[in-house]
Amino acid sequence: MDAVTPVPTEPAANEALHGLDSARAKELLARDGPNSLPERHVPPWRRLLGHFSGPVPWMLEAVALLQWALGRHLEAGVIGALLAFNALMAAWQEGRARGALSLLRQSLQVRARVLRDGQWHTLPAAELVVGDVVHVRAGDVLSADLELLDGRIAMDNAALTGESLPVEVAAGGQAFAGAVVRQGEASARVVGTGTRTRFGKTAELVHTAHAPGHMQRTLLQIVKRLLVFDAVLAVLGAGIAWWHGLPAVDILVFVLMLLVASVPVALPATYTLATALAARQLAQDGVLVTHLAAVEEAASMDTLVSDKTGTLTQNRLSCSGVQPLADGVDAAAVLRAAALASDEATQDPIDLALIEAARGQGLLQPMPARLRFAPFDPKSRSSEAQYALDAGPWLALKGAARTVAERCRLTEAQRAPLDAAAAALEREGARVLAVAAGPADTPVLLGVVGLSDPVRPDAAEVIAGLQGLGVRVRMATGDALETARAVAAQLGLGTRVCDATAADAAPDPEGCDLYARVLPEGKFAIVKSLQAAGHVTGMTGDGVNDAPALRQAELGIAVASATDVAKAAASVVLTTPGLAGGLTVVRTGREVHRPMRTYTLNKVLKTFQLVMFLTLGLLLTGRFVVSSTLIVLLLFANDFVTMSIAADRVRPAPKPQRWQVGALMRTALVLGAGMLAFTLPLYFGLSAWLGLDAAQQQTLAFVLLVFTNQAGVYVLRDDGPLWAFAPSRPMLAASAGAVALVGVMASAGWLMAAIPAALVAGLLLASAALALLLDGFKHRVFRRFGMA
Repeated sequence: MDAVTPVPTEPAANEALHGLDSARAKELLARDGPNSLPERHVPPWRRLLGHFSGPVPWMLEAVALLQWALGRHLEAGVIGALLAFNALMAAWQEGRARGALSLLRQSLQVRARVLRDGQWHTLPAAELVVGDVVHVRAGDVLSADLELLDGRIAMDNAALTGESLPVEVAAGGQAFAGAVVRQGEASARVVGTGTRTRFGKTAELVHTAHAPGHMQRTLLQIVKRLLVFDAVLAVLGAGIAWWHGLPAVDILVFVLMLLVASVPVALPATYTLATALAARQLAQDGVLVTHLAAVEEAASMDTLVSDKTGTLTQNRLSCSGVQPLADGVDAAAVLRAAALASDEATQDPIDLALIEAARGQGLLQPMPARLRFAPFDPKSRSSEAQYALDAGPWLALKGAARTVAERCRLTEAQRAPLDAAAAALEREGARVLAVAAGPADTPVLLGVVGLSDPVRPDAAEVIAGLQGLGVRVRMATGDALETARAVAAQLGLGTRVCDATAADAAPDPEGCDLYARVLPEGKFAIVKSLQAAGHVTGMTGDGVNDAPALRQAELGIAVASATDVAKAAASVVLTTPGLAGGLTVVRTGREVHRPMRTYTLNKVLKTFQLVMFLTLGLLLTGRFVVSSTLIVLLLFANDFVTMSIAADRVRPAPKPQRWQVGALMRTALVLGAGMLAFTLPLYFGLSAWLGLDAAQQQTLAFVLLVFTNQAGVYVLRDDGPLWAFAPSRPMLAASAGAVALVGVMASAGWLMAAIPAALVAGLLLASAALALLLDGFKHRVFRRFGMA
């Protein structure tokens, strides 16, 4: 049999194509602009004004207007100043988050294979201009309108036209920006870019800060509960105030303040800042976050389904064994046929390994003309090429043993040697391909080849690290059962293997350490079955057919070699080979979750303490124990400190973290009741003992509530003892600043009646004692409600 000519390593069928000159491309880029949609620019002043709009700002603005109308200009001015300060702080935080996301956007831009000056380059898709020659293949998202010059592709236009079936395009046809290449490859000329494409958009992989997933739902549930609780107390308090004959306007202000106290004003800004900064740090560690909510999802993930090839292994396949099975055929003939059924242009690791092995033995020179080539198809699990020989068309075929056996029309008896040879290689951890050749309609089985892919040196360590954090790692591979079991044993994954093609593979995901014979579309079913069993699931993938599973998983991870489609579907993109980035994401997610949980617990606790303190104080004294101005000051002082929680030093939790609203509310209410039992008697006792007047009692209540909030922040920041590890410098600075400012204001009588400095110091010591008492009580409460 004759050999064939080497397949070109650059994907251009027409060697006369030269592409644009670099100088001309620069001129066109300057004239037409980048191949991207212009970003909508919102002026800074408009973003700033947006922070004065919303339920909470509206309620505070209503209070300020009421105060102004009553002639309380100082109180109205204080509320207005604090509103402005909060807006400026929120705008500053958003600016930091926007800057972090901008860096990620630059890292995640789509890239294209472009012919410039007669050489192929990989350039950002934004630099494409009309007239450029590009090459596209399966898995690419088209970033410009194209006219095909050669080749054939099947496109998915669902995102553009709603068509559910792929559309085939050959030379002379057009393909449009935003379409996904499902099969085939082709060279094409760019005919439209940017806003001048047919559908007016290019494919972008970056999704800016999406609304947080579980965190948003949790926040909504908590706010609803707090509002209901506070609304009941507000009605009760209004009735008490009316019974005591207090002014109607003051009662209205009191009700508004109770409702304002229920809303975690600073949480959205704090969450966005924490996740954006975490995403920026992850980018420096080789992990690009495309959805900010992924940082939070990583904290709750308890199961990760990982690809084998290129993720757990090195993706450096080599031919590890050849077994002839036909009479008169040697190992060289089997390897030669396998290489002829391959193509370098596909850059498929299997094809490259077979061609390299055959070329190393001098089996590919000379070679006849190739008539056609069909790359690997996941459905048929085979690839083939047809060549022109003197005797007529000749076919080379390689693929799964079952597929090749069917094409060769083998009987059960004839399949026995094939199955035995394949099983022997699979037990050694090799991936096995059957090889056949001959006339196109009646190919003959020649033998099998084994391909080995060594495990990555760090894979077992990374898996052990994930398992140590409570994340169960399962492997999904297209390999046969024995091959999958052999690799999994090296990685410490377990040996319970499930055949993904079997009818009973999905119902019992708990019994599967690894999935074998997985078709790309089968990964979606695996993710769904795990989620149905109650698991928060992560999935790694790289191919176009992995996109549904990556989108379905709570944490979709596109590996370093992933196609554009996989990256677009994933919420996390790894830029370095292997799974180490996945471990980094989980650790970072836990680090972000901890301060967010601390903030939320503290907010619920302080809301309960404040509302009950105000209501019981009104019931027992017949007057408001804290003025509306001091309540506003209290809210902002508390938020200023709790916002620093986002920058606190934390210890990642040793197990997956989930938002359990019921447990969180019960924990906060029990601890809040403990704080109330401490603060209310202390307030009445000191007021009576020191003979404070009504205005001084309001100052006393204000300082007491601010200082005990500090105690709650430090108690709740970790499950361990209060002194287990030091807080961060930003948190200490914010805390010390708030204590000092409040202490000076109370002692000097700024915006409130003055109280003795010794009393302020005594309240600080009392709050420290409260922190120690709560810390001892905290452990039992956390264990009781499953928060530890």
